[in-house]
Amino acid sequence: MPCLESAHITMDDYFTPECLRAQLRAGHELPLLDCRSQCEFARRHIIGAINITMPALLQKRLKTGNLNILGIIHNNDANHRFKRHWKTHKIVLYDDCSTDLNANPSSFLNLLLEKLRQEGCSACYLLGGFSTFEQRYPELSAFLDSETESTIIGLRNLSLSSESSYNLQDEESDTSPSDTSPLPVQVLPNLFLGNAKNSQELSLLKQNGIKYILNVTANMPNMFEKDDSFKYMQIPINDHWSQNLSIFFPKAIEFIEEGLSQDYGVLVHCLAGISRSVTVTVAYLMQKMSITLNDAYDRVKKCKPNISPNINFMGQLLDFEKSLNCDSESCLELLTLSNHETSPVLSSPDEKDSDEDRSEETDDSPDYNVKLMSL
Repeated sequence: MPCLESAHITMDDYFTPECLRAQLRAGHELPLLDCRSQCEFARRHIIGAINITMPALLQKRLKTGNLNILGIIHNNDANHRFKRHWKTHKIVLYDDCSTDLNANPSSFLNLLLEKLRQEGCSACYLLGGFSTFEQRYPELSAFLDSETESTIIGLRNLSLSSESSYNLQDEESDTSPSDTSPLPVQVLPNLFLGNAKNSQELSLLKQNGIKYILNVTANMPNMFEKDDSFKYMQIPINDHWSQNLSIFFPKAIEFIEEGLSQDYGVLVHCLAGISRSVTVTVAYLMQKMSITLNDAYDRVKKCKPNISPNINFMGQLLDFEKSLNCDSESCLELLTLSNHETSPVLSSPDEKDSDEDRSEETDDSPDYNVKLMSL
């Protein structure tokens, strides 16, 4: 499929707030796509809208034609609802305040508009965006937790409750059993990616030589914690856009590497093995194999096709990729300097890195609240 080319946006390509209000008041099932961030959508959005957002990595795939619109809507209800009308009704997209798409032809809103048209849809954007619409018709906007039909769409759907309470459901609480793999998958020799059920099957663990178990959930118990045959690390985190999983990457990677270096099987799991555990596994592959996020993600997806990290974790992986690139550039600079300096002799990059690693483990380091149980 050819790459998308942004066409010139004309006056026929927009929907006025007044027109949208009339359509909604008349009870028309108008497909509405909210292209703002998940945080903005959760605070306030137009009633009935579907939030669809993605990191630059997936935007690139969408632009090159390697990703279709329906393919990024994983929630069955939202997918069916959108599929029912996307070829027969006008689709209205909105961001916060767009009034002229020609001003930013490379925006995500523009990209999505062109992609929909390429798929044969009639699509336009809301003039003035959400801010203008809400200012004029506040009765037609809603909070996320006050409208059960609204769905966040990204790499993964999140089930959010009130922002203030953070009484959050886990990533897989709305996932049917058919969405989870019955057995853990082997991503690398001795490195397994699985779900909570896998972590509780003693025969399966022994069969695969698994002695290191990385539990990436806040509430799932470590089933064999009292058994000296196993070593656990638990990362107490929920699958929610507010959570920072990346601060645990260094300790998690160290834990995985420790198990693999002893030729033990290592299981990384969350509840269903599709978001949190996948994020940690991808981060490990990126660092230890010196590969890009794109390559690491594809490698894991080939092993486990139903993976779907939430949008925030993908953003954290993008930042992690940048940090790894910066570290490589710093090492190259040090090697260049050491080749030109005769006295004093600079420490090797490896020695410098290990010194920095040791300094990060001092009492002044942040408390990562990581739960470790020794063999």
